[in-house]
Amino acid sequence: MSSRRSGARALLDRWPGVLGLVVAAALLAVGAGDRDTLAIGVTAAASCYLAAGALGRPWVAWAAIPGASLVIVAARLADVPWWAGLGLAALVLVVLGLRRGAARPTLVQGAALLAYGGLAVLALAIDPRAGLVLAGLTLAVHAVWDVVHHRRGEVVPRSMAEACIGFDVVLGLGAIVLAATG
Repeated sequence: MSSRRSGARALLDRWPGVLGLVVAAALLAVGAGDRDTLAIGVTAAASCYLAAGALGRPWVAWAAIPGASLVIVAARLADVPWWAGLGLAALVLVVLGLRRGAARPTLVQGAALLAYGGLAVLALAIDPRAGLVLAGLTLAVHAVWDVVHHRRGEVVPRSMAEACIGFDVVLGLGAIVLAATG
């Protein structure tokens, strides 16, 4: 009985990683492992890091998940590409971060968003299979960014970084497998 309880406790202690794995596996299971989903996922993830860095509040990274989703929906309703909506939101965050004197975290996270988001948008512009591989690699490589922030305990809460590691690796590599076998 106690080993079962300790196993359950260990699982509860790792809830962020489990959450990331479950969400990624669910997306793959329902066929949402396409390049659009991956491109949005990696760009939104980088946006969450930028929001937390620019505002100097790690918890903002969690709040930025539904925030980024709302920006994407608003952009689509306005008949604007989702990446343009996230780009405009990122510009606002960079201005806010610089005005509040958080130049280093704002510029570092802004550059990361530009790099990851740029690769994600490029993935949408090329051949669908190659784009899926590029989007998958971009998302999987974002896990390195997550690991760095998790180890340092900087910018975002460790729970966010841990959830992103599971999400990024499983969904990114799963998409690459789908591209190779499809």
